[in-house]
Amino acid sequence: MANNRGRPSGPSTARSQLIEAAKQLFTALHYDKVSTRMVAEKAGVNAAMIRYYFSNKQGLFRTMLEETMAPMLEAMTQARIGDDFESQVNVLRTYYRVMGQNPDFPKLIYRILTLEQDSPLFLMFMERVQQVIGSSDSMLFDALERKGELKPGVEAAIARVSFFSLMIFPFLAPPQMLALHGAKLDPDFLDRLAEHNVAMLKAGMLANTGEHK
Repeated sequence: MANNRGRPSGPSTARSQLIEAAKQLFTALHYDKVSTRMVAEKAGVNAAMIRYYFSNKQGLFRTMLEETMAPMLEAMTQARIGDDFESQVNVLRTYYRVMGQNPDFPKLIYRILTLEQDSPLFLMFMERVQQVIGSSDSMLFDALERKGELKPGVEAAIARVSFFSLMIFPFLAPPQMLALHGAKLDPDFLDRLAEHNVAMLKAGMLANTGEHK
């Protein structure tokens, strides 16, 4: 008889349960503090499922990271393809929508980016992002600058820093500060914030804003 140990015997939700549990644990705790047993227990499945689906903890982490970020990375890919303002600010809209469902996830990304640059987790993350961003010639706002659609004095590199600041800050801001200003990161608020920031970027950065509606 074949040895089927560790394999699901039929249709199973174990994979998605493990990814969701991993997302919660890796967001709350440092990578080294999370064990495969912890993930399996939180997911309510046999720990052997981690080896079956992901090989090991690093494979689970990579899959969790990529699948959570996939919609945002797809939006960034489209921004590379498109050379218009709307395709580029869609990255911000998508980020708000995805992270609104995972509001603590940006903190995990921040922790990864502050690791040593030879850390396997840092290299894993940067490799995936670099595949999407590509060369500097295809970065956000460069196409608008080349076409003369940015206001005089607005540089693409500076615009990118402003853009990513608006995109990331709400999720890294202390909850007490958000509450003080009546902000709650629920889907409705984030949708309104996205459109507010898009309008602000348009008014502050684009030449002939009447042409970009």
